Amino acid sequence: MQLAWGNKVSQTFCDRVLWIQQDLGLDASGLMACMAWESARTFSAKVMNTTSHAIGLIQFMPSTASAMGTSTEALSKMTAEDQLHYVWQYFAPNKGRLKNLGDIYMAILWPGGIGKPDSTVLFGRNGPFPVQYAQNQGLDVNHDGNITRADAIVRVQQHLQMGMQAGFYRDMGSAGAT
Repeated sequence: MQLAWGNKVSQTFCDRVLWIQQDLGLDASGLMACMAWESARTFSAKVMNTTSHAIGLIQFMPSTASAMGTSTEALSKMTAEDQLHYVWQYFAPNKGRLKNLGDIYMAILWPGGIGKPDSTVLFGRNGPFPVQYAQNQGLDVNHDGNITRADAIVRVQQHLQMGMQAGFYRDMGSAGAT
């Protein structure tokens, strides 16, 4: 098995991602692509969005961290390997529902988009959810004023493709195959 972006992180990080794959039934390379996108390819527990104050591998919002019994400050002080426990905890309620890369990313961006067709409008300049549209307008690939699920996953798909290129992926043998 080749793990996208595996050469950019430690063996322990890879092993924990494969454990998440096994436990939750999601694609490990898809999860790695989402974390690459959300962390600006740093895989750092400390990377922060200065606008939303989201932090870490999947950009935990302060309210999300609080609901998980922690804080963004505590998450930022963890190693990336340790923060993966919170990544697992975050995704666990959707166990069995994350069937593809789009579903994994929707769990992060807009959980209401899990399992929906790619044509589903998530955010619109003139509704639905105009504030979220404004915050994510860079995802509006064709600049039509709507962000569909397909639009939203374009960058993550690019990160998956990049992460599977030589020099980025790690050969994990048959480990973690589901």
